[in-house]
Amino acid sequence: MNATIEHALADLKDLLGKGQFLEAMDKYLDDDVVLQEANNTPKEGKEVCIIAEKELLETVTEFIRYDINNIAIAGDVSYYEAVMEFKTNDGQHHRFEQVNRTQWKDGKIINERYYHA
Repeated sequence: MNATIEHALADLKDLLGKGQFLEAMDKYLDDDVVLQEANNTPKEGKEVCIIAEKELLETVTEFIRYDINNIAIAGDVSYYEAVMEFKTNDGQHHRFEQVNRTQWKDGKIINERYYHA
């Protein structure tokens, strides 16, 4: 199982590093995925998550980076630290540092939560 997750994370690191968020979501989200940003209400279902991401990406005027570091895998769960930076159409520069906790099943993400300040 860890080899499958390691391969998926390497691919995700490449896709996200290029700002290819929708491609990564389409490839790796399970149809019944649950994604939760910090303490916000979880989003349920691949289609709902992709629609929300598209809405966010429509505001992005410049993608700067998405770096993944310090990957750890335990059973069917992976963790990593990420730094994401981008600019939006309101002139704001956003920088997020977060830890992602991801649960996998058959090479797909079934549950993911982002912890950040």
